[in-house]
Amino acid sequence: MSLIKFILNNKEISTELPPGMLLLDFVRYHKRLTGTKIGCREGDCGACTNLIGELKNGEVVYRSFTSCLTPLGNVQGKHVVTIEGINMAELNPIQQAMSDCAATQCGYCTPGFVVSLAGFCLSRNEPSSTNAVAAIDGNICRCTGYKSIEKASLQVAALMKQRSGSDPISFAVDNLILPAYFSTIQVRLQRLVLQMNEEQMPVKLSASFMGGGTDLYVQKHDEMKHTPIHFMYDKAHLNYIRQLGNKCLIGPSVSVTDLQESPIFQQYFPAFNEQVKLISSTPIRNMATIAGNFINASPIGDFTIFFLALDASLTLSNGQTTRQIPLRKFYKGYKQLDKQSDEFIEQISFELPANNSLFNFEKVCKRTHLDIASVNSAIHIETYGGIIITAAISAGGVGPIPLYLQEASTFLIGKAVSETVIKEAVKIAQSEVSPMSDARGTAAYKSLLLGQLIKAHFIILFKQKLAVEKLLF
Repeated sequence: MSLIKFILNNKEISTELPPGMLLLDFVRYHKRLTGTKIGCREGDCGACTNLIGELKNGEVVYRSFTSCLTPLGNVQGKHVVTIEGINMAELNPIQQAMSDCAATQCGYCTPGFVVSLAGFCLSRNEPSSTNAVAAIDGNICRCTGYKSIEKASLQVAALMKQRSGSDPISFAVDNLILPAYFSTIQVRLQRLVLQMNEEQMPVKLSASFMGGGTDLYVQKHDEMKHTPIHFMYDKAHLNYIRQLGNKCLIGPSVSVTDLQESPIFQQYFPAFNEQVKLISSTPIRNMATIAGNFINASPIGDFTIFFLALDASLTLSNGQTTRQIPLRKFYKGYKQLDKQSDEFIEQISFELPANNSLFNFEKVCKRTHLDIASVNSAIHIETYGGIIITAAISAGGVGPIPLYLQEASTFLIGKAVSETVIKEAVKIAQSEVSPMSDARGTAAYKSLLLGQLIKAHFIILFKQKLAVEKLLF
């Protein structure tokens, strides 16, 4: 078995333990770093949050991860930081803020909050109050009350505003926010990665391909520990977002956060950061891959619905040959894919929206944030002279597979946007779906939701042209 090498806090690690073992179990049971807590084991509570730093463009970039869903194989050549790794002789300013603001009672969740805020301090994002609170959106507390925790995060944000564009790691070390060893990590990781490249083992194509594993480990926690896995997450040649003419090309290990930070997505999807707030939490978005969302084949996969409306295509490979297939034809039945067992997604591609294009994504669930969709939907349309010339509507939660609503989309072509046209499109869309009653709502409720989301698309995209009250009933 090949060695897994990484830096854990200030110590270099080399282990022959199974690459499918969870990072949570490694740090707690093999390294006795018990500040990382076991909570839900599903990536929801944030008690097990660690930071993972990796080299990107010659610099170390840190993101928060839920260690209960992170296999050891995905930290190869990286820097893993637990709560013990940010402790100093006295309370650091993050810990002091939590104490000053009475932001802890039982304390079980506190390490996760502190680690997430440490990630905020190491981020190159604007050190604003909004970003400080967003950094802890994946952490749950059941006894303290969030106002005191929010006050602590605002106190940390106020400290970070003094950074004034300086390097986050240098600022954190120089101001005794984090231990001095953080300033050595970049050189140590460069040396470690160079050593690993010299020792690189050949890929076994018989192994399963895996990206972030954020849903796979929830479903098959015990099974995955000893499953032969080829990890795609940290392969630079599989992590890219490029524009080629009017096309966007995406590597299979691109995460949701990668999309958020992409200048291409910021340019062509200006509402993307607001839309993505409806999808999971910061740590899960840091981990979850777009290709994994497609392969998971959930009928309510948020990014599957997003890219169905964009008519994305997949390039599938078995390591020797490749083939292309439209995402709209990828799903054959519930959890059934037009994919051979030895194939993996090599690339995702789609045409970028034109100047006359409009796009929107909507989602309804029991909680506004951090929840699975009851129904979700996306729309992509082009207009010319007030007439719809192309249209694509997708929907999840209303059938056994993620759906492209062919008939409703076709109906819209050649029509001027009006309340009457929208209502007719809703009726057609509802005739195309076959929702099931389950814990997220009855079939009738989901059909109604689909109609409301389609109306919401048009209200948001054409709010100046529509009388909203005419669409209420």
